[in-house]
Amino acid sequence: MRLCIAHSCLLLATTAFASATPPVADKSNHTLFNPTPESLMREMSTDRPDATESPYTVDAGHYQVESDLLARSRDHDKADGADTVTTAWLFSTLNFKFGLTNRIDLQTVVEPYTKIETDDRTAPSKDKISGFGDITSRLKINLWGNDAGDTAAALMPFVKWPTASNGLGNDKIEGGLIFPVAFTLSSGWSLGVMTEIDFVRNAADDGYTTDWVNTATVSHDIAGALGGYLELTSTLTKGRDLATFNCGLTYGLNNHTQLDLGTNIGLTDATEDLVLFLGLSVRY
Repeated sequence: MRLCIAHSCLLLATTAFASATPPVADKSNHTLFNPTPESLMREMSTDRPDATESPYTVDAGHYQVESDLLARSRDHDKADGADTVTTAWLFSTLNFKFGLTNRIDLQTVVEPYTKIETDDRTAPSKDKISGFGDITSRLKINLWGNDAGDTAAALMPFVKWPTASNGLGNDKIEGGLIFPVAFTLSSGWSLGVMTEIDFVRNAADDGYTTDWVNTATVSHDIAGALGGYLELTSTLTKGRDLATFNCGLTYGLNNHTQLDLGTNIGLTDATEDLVLFLGLSVRY
């Protein structure tokens, strides 16, 4: 399944490049200090709630806030005789997005408060840690399809800064590059695929290694402003392979506000068993 997702990402990206179409209106003169008029703004697009990033940027001179209002994850580790339950709560994780130009937006992801509870039933012992998380800086550069066409793609370099409270992070700078591609299909369906390379600190803490992430998601309107999505994700990393099946709902309150909720279900032993979340995105 993991190789299938990766192959699909590369094949679809190649097809999309060949069929790219130019935008219908010239908005290149709009910047952070010369905002795009509301009449020319594209339809609101978010990088949540699925794991597949959107290739569409925030219009120049506008900003967007995307938030996990509340997220809870649970994992029961039984490998090699272990019996450990880890529960994590994330409160108000925020992604601040600013439209710098018609094709580029700047993003800052902040984790204001995280609480992790670990219950080792073999010891037995319980441990709790909480506090501020890491900050991630991201730049989204749309390559084509921002305002027109049946396909769109972007490049998203990012850097994670080690700002987390003691025990919540690895105190190392990490980063990577994301390549998302979107397709408008027939009968109201949309398809998104993404491939990502992460440069992360290795387990021995004496250097860096790479993780390879691939995702594929399909979405469709259900009724009115209510939509839904289904998604598969895969992460190839040294020592463990991660995979999830994700699904969720979105609801547009208006052209600039969206609610969402969903769940991520782990498909391998090394993956968190279950993640539940509720989110909100607002554009200004």
